[in-house]
Amino acid sequence: MSLATTETAVYQNKFRRRRLERFLGLVDEVLKTKRHCRVLDVGGGVSYWKGLEDLWSDRPLHITLVNLTAETVPDSRFVSLAGDACSMPDFDNNAFDIVHSNSVLEHVGSFANKRRMADEIQRLAPRHFVQTPNFWFPIEPHFRTPMIHWLPEPLRVAAVMRRKLGFYPKAETRDQAYEILGDASLLDVRDMQSLFPNSAIEREKFYGFTKSLIAVRG
Repeated sequence: MSLATTETAVYQNKFRRRRLERFLGLVDEVLKTKRHCRVLDVGGGVSYWKGLEDLWSDRPLHITLVNLTAETVPDSRFVSLAGDACSMPDFDNNAFDIVHSNSVLEHVGSFANKRRMADEIQRLAPRHFVQTPNFWFPIEPHFRTPMIHWLPEPLRVAAVMRRKLGFYPKAETRDQAYEILGDASLLDVRDMQSLFPNSAIEREKFYGFTKSLIAVRG
């Protein structure tokens, strides 16, 4: 089994569960002094939370989901809103107890946009848990391809025009190729430290490599 195939299987079975268990440790700190914990999930969806419901269903959470489009929610524990992760003016400062975001920061475009998203996260709650893939992990998680994100741009364009890669279809034009390549831009530790200067940057490991970076403030 290749590293890429192994990584995919283990990720689905373990990594998200481990992250949420770590996140729930922060939630439990909130619940020591409050009857309910108000969670903002930036870029999250109902399927993520329902898929891991066995980990958190015994806790009194109220989860607000902000994504590009709103979705139907299954019960009163959830609210789903359409919004921009980089600008959420409808929420007051510290409107939530904790902000959660999983594999979203790399998708908002320029570094300036990433800073806007990070600033919003830090404005909206005193605690946060923000995960993003590590640039220096050899498997690019969106393309499911070793080291493609380290190649010069002309080679990356050629790769996505040659065949379907990971979550992306084969690009039919150069415009489409650049659009695909612009969908995600990964960060490294220094980037995360710059965006979240008052947070601990935790390293999620896989076979000795740092797979993901997690900015944690509790």
